Amino acid sequence: MPLVDTAPSPPAHRGGPETATAAQPPKAPLRQRLWAARWSYCYLLPLMALLLTFVVYPIFGSLFYTLYRWNGIGSPSDFVGLANFRQIAHDSIFWNSVAHTFVYAIVVVPVQLVIALMLALVLNNKKLRFSSFYRTMFFLPVVTSPAVVGVVVQLMLSNFGDTLNGWLLDIHLIDTPVDWLGNPKIAMGIIILVGIWQTLGYNLVYFLAGLQTIPDEINEAAKIDGAGRIRAFVHITVPMLRSVGLMIVILAFIGSFQVFDLVQVLTNGGPYFGTEVVNTYIYHLAFGGNQAAATQPDVGLASAASFFYGLLLIGFSVLQVLIFRSIAKRRAAGRA
Repeated sequence: MPLVDTAPSPPAHRGGPETATAAQPPKAPLRQRLWAARWSYCYLLPLMALLLTFVVYPIFGSLFYTLYRWNGIGSPSDFVGLANFRQIAHDSIFWNSVAHTFVYAIVVVPVQLVIALMLALVLNNKKLRFSSFYRTMFFLPVVTSPAVVGVVVQLMLSNFGDTLNGWLLDIHLIDTPVDWLGNPKIAMGIIILVGIWQTLGYNLVYFLAGLQTIPDEINEAAKIDGAGRIRAFVHITVPMLRSVGLMIVILAFIGSFQVFDLVQVLTNGGPYFGTEVVNTYIYHLAFGGNQAAATQPDVGLASAASFFYGLLLIGFSVLQVLIFRSIAKRRAAGRA
């Protein structure tokens, strides 16, 4: 009986991976794989039910309401077609709220990213004592509700605003007392500052995670070659953080475009719509309660505004992706 297998061997291919792939057993049919993992899908059912109930259904429900003028009581019956979209498109308050939202995002995101990266570089130093304590302190505002933060800041400015004005007058930084939340520009600046502080911890954690993926050997090799900290940061840290940084930028913009509770608590969109952002604008349309923006609640108009804003964000996201792809292609062409 021969000891050597005389069965015909498969034809040789160039490259090892192709041979290894050819030797893999064929995959089971899709139905069989789904049945084998049935208990895993059962665990997802509660989450899917909540997602369908509180996310998917409201989206399609509000799309239906955009065609009606409806105050939220009873069943919608006043069919107006696309009139709600036309009214939103010609509403100057809506476009002002869009501008305020973009100003908030465009100021908050770059400032926040720079501060978060600098702090992450410092906290990533293994020789730093009490680094866990510092990380906790910087991340603590993230777990605090923005509504609570807004209430605290409002109380501080109400109770200590005059004292702060007195100090600033004494050192001649201002000539007249400042109305902290009564001046639209100053109120918007306060909202931006609080927004930067409150959400800084998110980006700090992301950058820390990205920095810890860079092997120490690379930085040590650069140090042996004579590279200083700035050169190592520019030529090693920044390129290796590029993919993480891209994701952080996208998430930071998405979070900034959703600002609502901080503005609602601090200024309620005022004074005179000077700090009105899109989400507070939609809220006031749906439930009323803000000067002349909506004396009567109009759920249909609010739904149209939310869809209109959603389309604007989709367009902005597509533009953002195209810009990033263009930058990546230029860099790839430069390397070639």
